[in-house]
Amino acid sequence: MKITFPHMGNLYIAITGFLEELGVESVIPPKPSKAAINIGTTLSPESACLPLKVNIGDYIQALENGADTILMAGGVGPCRFGYYCEVQKEILKDAGYNFEMIVIEPPCGRPLTLLSKIRKLMGGASWTELYRAGRMAWQKLLAVDEIEKMAHFIRPREVERGSTSVIESKALKLIHSAKTLTELKEASYQGRKAFSALQVQEDRDVLKVGIVGEIYTILEPFVNLNTEQVLGHLGVQIERMIYMSDWVRANIIPDALPFLSSEHKRTAKLAKPYLNHFVGGDGLESIGKSVEYSYRGFDGVIHLFPLTCMPEIVAKSLLPTISSDLDIPITSLVLDEHTGEAGFITRLEAFVDLLRWRKAKGKTVANS
Repeated sequence: MKITFPHMGNLYIAITGFLEELGVESVIPPKPSKAAINIGTTLSPESACLPLKVNIGDYIQALENGADTILMAGGVGPCRFGYYCEVQKEILKDAGYNFEMIVIEPPCGRPLTLLSKIRKLMGGASWTELYRAGRMAWQKLLAVDEIEKMAHFIRPREVERGSTSVIESKALKLIHSAKTLTELKEASYQGRKAFSALQVQEDRDVLKVGIVGEIYTILEPFVNLNTEQVLGHLGVQIERMIYMSDWVRANIIPDALPFLSSEHKRTAKLAKPYLNHFVGGDGLESIGKSVEYSYRGFDGVIHLFPLTCMPEIVAKSLLPTISSDLDIPITSLVLDEHTGEAGFITRLEAFVDLLRWRKAKGKTVANS
């Protein structure tokens, strides 16, 4: 069995760590590119969202490189992601590819169903080996999230432009190549050490902006046209509404350890004045986190989502009210295969200029 999976940011680091511990061969598809989009757009329905099209391109490139099994996440509720596994399966079958698809979905009170899917991945591995694989994947997720958060803080303060991204890339490679928990611990330490040695301008006037929206669009830099890096170079410290370890905590673990879902409950409570029910995907979280960022004194919020994404369209319709009620600028940016990088960056620059103007105006008023 040779397993492949779609790219979503740096998730591949944890997945390959999990599969290696089980002794299962993985085929990492090339990182998302124009080639993947072209393949996916040709084979997918025009109305399908960008993540589906990019994933199709990922799968085909991996299948042509020897993969015979596709591993992907599933979803529940009104978001179309819940049946994308079937849509993608039919698209690939019609294109002449033979493979098996394993879909890992939130347990929703049925942990045995989740375990049955995981058994397919185990091959001849024991439950002890499964535990070790899960522990390795989880620790790699945490290590990746730590490095990414450090990069978000340091990038807008770096003295030498691009130096943060260089260190981040090297640290992630070390985490990916770590074969034991000891090596992983050392990789994390080396990443922190490199960041601490980086020359920064600590007194730089940095803006703080929250990133909300659909999870794939937030986490995959190719799809969001490197929004994090662009904003960092504009002097903006960003905070995502979700990191991969957060997604696992919110969707996989709570059935076994319900107390770990407290963060999700808190976000839902914050959203309640504007949206008091689940609308699928990450729509509810986009609302709740926007409210939270206002309460925490952030300068603004950027809402990212793919064209035709129903949960985020619901969120988009409510965000102007939140912006008005809580006096926090919020901009929604839609992404699809036709989004031009130059125009997209111009919109980010204009939003940052607005935030700087508001911040300067506030200081002027305070000093008058």
